[in-house]
Amino acid sequence: QVMEDEHPVSMQIFGHDIDTMVYAARLLDQHSACDIIDINMGCPVNKVIKAHAGSALMKEPDHAQQLVKAVVAAGEKPVTVKIRAGFDSAHINAVDMARRMEQAGAAAICVHGRTRAQMYEGKADWDIIRQVKQAVSIPVIGNGDVTSGAQAEAMRKQTGCDGIMIARAAEGNPWIFSELIAYEKDGTVPERPSVDEIRETMLRHARLQLEHKGEYQGIREMRKHVAWYTKGLHGSARLREQINAVETYQELEKILTSL
Repeated sequence: QVMEDEHPVSMQIFGHDIDTMVYAARLLDQHSACDIIDINMGCPVNKVIKAHAGSALMKEPDHAQQLVKAVVAAGEKPVTVKIRAGFDSAHINAVDMARRMEQAGAAAICVHGRTRAQMYEGKADWDIIRQVKQAVSIPVIGNGDVTSGAQAEAMRKQTGCDGIMIARAAEGNPWIFSELIAYEKDGTVPERPSVDEIRETMLRHARLQLEHKGEYQGIREMRKHVAWYTKGLHGSARLREQINAVETYQELEKILTSL
C-alpha cells in the first residue's frame, strides 16, 4: 500500500529471463502506485546469484543490455538500473555496464561501490561512482558507506553524483533522512532521538506491521527491526534475547517499557 504523499515510488524487479522480466514490467507499468521501475543488478545473496539474477548479471553485460532494452520497450514508465562496481575485484566493469544501460534506454543508474564478492564488507569505492558519472549523461545515484550528512556531502563532492541511495544506514534509523536533509540545507546536525522517541517509533512501526501483515508475521518481522532500533542502547543485548520470543503486540509493548 502506498500513501498519496509518498510519490514518486520506485518498484524493483530482478531476474534473468527476459520474457519474465518484461511480463513483470508490464504489470508495474499498469500499477497506479508505481512511478519508476528499477532493475536490480546489485543483489549479492546466493539464492539470487544461483538464479543468474542480481549482481550475477554483471558477468553477462550483453544479456543485461538486452534485458533492459526489452523492459524499457515494454511500457511508458522510466526504468532505472542498480549495479555494483563489478562481480569481483578482477572484473570491475561498472563503467561499461553503465554505458550499456544508457544505450538500452535506462533513465538513471545507481552504483554501489562494492563488488559482489565484497557483499557488504570493506570500504565502498566511491571513485568507481565518479568514473560512471563521467561516462554517462543520465543521472547517477551513489550508494555505499553514507551514514551522515557530512558523508553525503563528501560523496557528492568526490563523485559528482546526482543523488544518494541510503540502504543499511536506514535500518532502525528512519531519522537519517531528515538528518541528511538538514545537513544539506544549512549544515546542521540534528540531535539524535531520545529513548522515548525510539520506543514510540518502534511501537508505531509494529502497529503498522500488524495492520498490513497480521500479528503472526508482523511481530516476527519486528524482531530484527527492534534489534536494529536498539543497537547500542543500554541493555540492548538482553532486550534482543527477550524480543526473539515475542509473539504478540502486547508482549512487545511490555518489554519495550523497560527501555
